[in-house]
Amino acid sequence: MIVWAMACLAISACTSPSPAPSVATYTNPLLPAGADPWVVYRDGMYYYIHTTGNDLTIRKTRRMVDLALAEPVTVWTPPASGPYSHGIWAPELHFLDGAWYLYFAADAGENESHRLWVLENPSPDPTVGTWTMKGKLADPSDRWAIDGTVFEHAGRRYLGWSGWEGETNGTQHLYLALMENPWTLAGWRVRIASPTYPWETVGDLTDAGDGLTHVDVNEGPQFLHRVGDGGGQVFIVYSASGCWTDAYTLGLLAADAGSDLLDPASWIKYPQPVFTSGPGAHAAGHNSFFTSPDGSENWILYHANPEPGLGCGGQRSPRMQRFTWNADGTPRFGQAAPPGEELPGPAGE
Repeated sequence: MIVWAMACLAISACTSPSPAPSVATYTNPLLPAGADPWVVYRDGMYYYIHTTGNDLTIRKTRRMVDLALAEPVTVWTPPASGPYSHGIWAPELHFLDGAWYLYFAADAGENESHRLWVLENPSPDPTVGTWTMKGKLADPSDRWAIDGTVFEHAGRRYLGWSGWEGETNGTQHLYLALMENPWTLAGWRVRIASPTYPWETVGDLTDAGDGLTHVDVNEGPQFLHRVGDGGGQVFIVYSASGCWTDAYTLGLLAADAGSDLLDPASWIKYPQPVFTSGPGAHAAGHNSFFTSPDGSENWILYHANPEPGLGCGGQRSPRMQRFTWNADGTPRFGQAAPPGEELPGPAGE
């Protein structure tokens, strides 16, 4: 043993084994507050945004486990008045056709005027450069709209959102429309889902104490496709029931990947929620999805309240956890992880 050790000192190629790399861990929540969380991964960086209500602020980080350390950068502040001056809700950040786009809902000071709006930034980094208002994103009906999301499938680009059928406060349905470009729709909207099951209609006409009339809700649509499954199905995961209730949860729509996504008959709604709240994670919902940097894992990012009965207020906080897939190809989300539980972070971070 002594001879071997002395030989190792004399021969540079003789080294002891390197320790295995440590796996980054995290605990939920990721931030003290932040509703409607959204993240996109590009060029080795995560870009994260959530609802603040009065501006658009992005955090940039190499690791989602370090989100709390990322500096918030306010990239856009609304004007004091006008059609997009108030109620800045559910922003999403997308890189499309060589530029960054921010989609968000806003109004002129009254809920009935909520519409979707689009900002553009040609900078490679969305936290720098100039954001230019491209305008309102609406179909010819121009109805109340929130929670806009953009996705591409089979060579076509779609906008999904939650909206009213008429001009006054009513049931929130889910709609799809084709996009002509990142700031223009190509035609009329198509309604693909409405709240029908009992777990989707909790809070109907409930007085939430905010001066609004509340009704049945389907909102926060998010597109999901299992990469590498040979086609199969595509999904839209959405939030159901009033956010002012503890029944707020996630539902699932499924369609054949080769079907016409603008045909409502293509979509099947699952009869039960697919994601449930847990201890310290109440009213879990309004999610987005991302994959780990090495592409091997699927992750859900969502908000939840630390205690029951907190409603849609400022205590909703962003949380994340890995999810897997069932044998039939549907996503298996399970239950919201409790706060403070140490979990392994995304693979490749």
